Amino acid sequence: MALRFGTDGVRGVANVELTPEAALALGRAAARVLHGGRFIIGRDTRRSGPMLEAALAAGLASEGASVLLCGVVPTPGVAWMAAQDGSAGAVISGSHNPFTDNGIKLFAPGGLKLGDDLETAIETEWHAATSDRLAGDHVGTIVTDTSLVDRYEDWLVDSVAGRLDGLRVVLDTAHGAATRIAPEVFRRLGATVRVLHDAPNGMNINDGAGALYPAVLAGAVVAEGADAGLAFDGDADRLIAVDALGRVVDGDHLMAICALDRHTSGGLVGNTVVVTVMTNLGFRKAMTERAISVVETAVGDRYVLEALDRGGYTFGGEQSGHIIFRDLATTGDGILSGLQVLDVMTRSGRSLDDLAAAAMTQLPQVLINVKVAHVAPDIATRIASEITEAEKRLGEEGRVLVRASGTEPLIRVMVEAPTEAEATSVADSLVAAALRACGAPR
Repeated sequence: MALRFGTDGVRGVANVELTPEAALALGRAAARVLHGGRFIIGRDTRRSGPMLEAALAAGLASEGASVLLCGVVPTPGVAWMAAQDGSAGAVISGSHNPFTDNGIKLFAPGGLKLGDDLETAIETEWHAATSDRLAGDHVGTIVTDTSLVDRYEDWLVDSVAGRLDGLRVVLDTAHGAATRIAPEVFRRLGATVRVLHDAPNGMNINDGAGALYPAVLAGAVVAEGADAGLAFDGDADRLIAVDALGRVVDGDHLMAICALDRHTSGGLVGNTVVVTVMTNLGFRKAMTERAISVVETAVGDRYVLEALDRGGYTFGGEQSGHIIFRDLATTGDGILSGLQVLDVMTRSGRSLDDLAAAAMTQLPQVLINVKVAHVAPDIATRIASEITEAEKRLGEEGRVLVRASGTEPLIRVMVEAPTEAEATSVADSLVAAALRACGAPR
């Protein structure tokens, strides 16, 4: 089956599903649809990264594009670079997936996420049989320039007006794209930094480390007596934090902290925050209490970004830690988000645990990833009666979400309720319904 765009680019097992041949063809298609020009390519630390980078660059150049390779860099770094001069961009990364997987994320000229229309056009061109070739001086160029990464680092440092002197921070870079740049940024701003999981070998990215595995970070923060811990995923476009007591502070709490800070300072444009359907009901209640409007989108930071631009808003994100400061960047940026949160701590003189507790109260949330025989994109329709019954049971004090994953062969069941026991009970009933509808895996 041909590879397709998911909620965050194209992903597959490297050299099995996402092959060099597929990457080359995707490069040709992207150059054709985005009309050549200049493409900036970055990658994370996976072993398969250079292989796919070479193939993608070759495909782009074969269609006349000028390709600039900047090496290992966070995904938002490529978006920032592209925004500086109107270039298009591409990132070779499997994000939070295991090292055996990889992916290709594309940015339209100006560092913007692709809309559905562009993705459809690229897919059509990608899987079409094309034989015409450019020749001679029409062939594009491929050059390497890692100095752009240094410029991105300088911009991150300049993104906050103050300093972080006196703060003790533990960073978990997940052996990924933030390994070199993140510690430098926080140290340049005066923070005392300890770094975990900063020795990438091509195979250990996200391996029990980073934003998906904050337990080790939590232990290190407590042991070090640090003020906060910041964990990034493999391509560093998301952030999960840990407070001084070792408690995880997820994307909902981080967004609440920053939204309230911007609301107080008058920097929350439209007095509105854009979130996805996964954001906790406690966040929505907290915003309502402060007369802050909440706009809801489907899961995926690209949809958050589209809603931000459509409404002229400047702040939003996801529970998973993709947080978008649209007045500062064109996409979610884990390092930038960490800087903004620590800046709030410094300016307010308050601890992260104090800020998080004051910002919102999280309702118990149960999330179950259901492995099924056949993933049904219309799963919510197939089990509509069961979902309706669950919503009646919870009333206004809870919430239900059932959806097919856009990146993995799973059905995701999420339930929020006043108690964890009630959330678990309702979730179990919906898991059973999903298995009936899609079949149990063999």
